[in-house]
Amino acid sequence: MKVSLGKMVYSLGNPPCTGAGFKWSTNDLNKALEGKVSSILFDDEGAENIQQMMGTAELAHFEQAALNRIRTIPKSIEDWRVAQAIAIAWLTDHRQCLFPWNDSRDQRKRGSSLPGADLVGLITDSLGERFAFGEIKSSSDTNRPPTVMYGQSGLLKQIQDIRDLPSVRDDLFKYLGHRARNASWIHRFQEAGKRYLANKSDVQLFGFLVRDVAPNDSDLKVQVSHLGEKCPEETHIEMVALYLPPSHLKGIGLVIVNTQSEGGP
Repeated sequence: MKVSLGKMVYSLGNPPCTGAGFKWSTNDLNKALEGKVSSILFDDEGAENIQQMMGTAELAHFEQAALNRIRTIPKSIEDWRVAQAIAIAWLTDHRQCLFPWNDSRDQRKRGSSLPGADLVGLITDSLGERFAFGEIKSSSDTNRPPTVMYGQSGLLKQIQDIRDLPSVRDDLFKYLGHRARNASWIHRFQEAGKRYLANKSDVQLFGFLVRDVAPNDSDLKVQVSHLGEKCPEETHIEMVALYLPPSHLKGIGLVIVNTQSEGGP
């Protein structure tokens, strides 16, 4: 089931850089956490693949128990990881995106974060397939815009780097390419790859902000204006702010762990 688009509360800018704010109700959030967000966060597809591969082997009782332990839901999940899963679900359902490689498969230890862009995938537009890259931030900060938008690790700088540095985009191209071999989506990658190699500015970028404060277009207005300046015509940038019900970000990791452990809300 798709996550909710939400109610649009503002719209900003003009191509090549636009922005918009959307608001979720408590019901929208709960349904997302119970469904698609949980599936992304716990990598249900990856877990099922491992189960199928090991299912072809003859496992002793203790070996099967060990496999079940590996698949057990963790006792804690960082709140920011839930926000990332929310953003991925929203973009998948409402922007025709495919982010085929779950970041959890690259983790060497639980709880670690990975370098590179948060969003590395594909998008279908009127011309076919193209690459979709981007970054995700979450914040309960009452400042407008929130502090996560600024600094070397802020959302604005991260999107600027992807927009302006071919080396960054090339690394993301290679990252996805290494995982496309023998994948069901390899033809989509090849189509997007040809388009990218013909024009390295021909990409879709997303900056996604998850908030749990009252909607306000000041969260994105300055960034949309700045990112539109000196932006190559072929590069499209969309900034999205998704507003959850007030005070729902802190502890959201525990909420989703409890929901999964209990088998429902």
